[in-house]
Amino acid sequence: MLERFRILKKEKEAGIALKSPKHIAITTNGTTSWAIKHEVTFEEAFKKSFAIINNAMEVQINQKIPIITFYLMAEETKKKPEIFTQVVSAVTVLFEGLVGNKLIHENKIKISILGKWYDLPSRLVDAIKGALDETRDYDSFFVNFCINYDGNEEIVDACKLVARQISADKLSPEAINAELIKENLYSSYFLPPDIIIKNGKERTTAGLLLWDSAHSHVHFSEKNWPDFDKDNLMKAIKDYQSKN
Repeated sequence: MLERFRILKKEKEAGIALKSPKHIAITTNGTTSWAIKHEVTFEEAFKKSFAIINNAMEVQINQKIPIITFYLMAEETKKKPEIFTQVVSAVTVLFEGLVGNKLIHENKIKISILGKWYDLPSRLVDAIKGALDETRDYDSFFVNFCINYDGNEEIVDACKLVARQISADKLSPEAINAELIKENLYSSYFLPPDIIIKNGKERTTAGLLLWDSAHSHVHFSEKNWPDFDKDNLMKAIKDYQSKN
């Protein structure tokens, strides 16, 4: 897997197919607003919205985009008990479905998780482990899910890992640089996103892949996530291509 990403990085640095994104990161904001508007439970809204992930993976394969990252569940969701249980239930169903997903297996899509997912309820953790185990040997495409994730915390945790190396006399403080921080991020194996697609009405990046997004093209879809479709994804890709 590492060798594949080294090749992609070299192609990007050499200017090969610069208009073709290598990594797209997508937020799932707007799901709760959509649920309220359509008078359905949060769990129903999340289950509907997760069907969109399959559509996005189809675009990924057709457009030969190596990496897609979905921001499914923010760490702060745990502070909202009125929706936390429903989100956990919906995400569990999603991962239980990924295990037998034909699209994933036929196209050798590797699933990875970014965030503190191991701190979540056991049923969800077990479902995630199942998807990780089923796809661990795949390397044609990569789909990442940010779960129990916070962009600031990702950087803080990377700094803690570096600090431990210094404390153990395995690293000199003078050796700290941006590349070293990157190597200790949750997303250490992956190229920075070329595009961040922000769904929902707020015009922020929601802290998605915060360290890696300094030079990312940000596309605001103006759509709530359950209304986001293939055409909206292609629009974001074309918007990126027109500016690069």
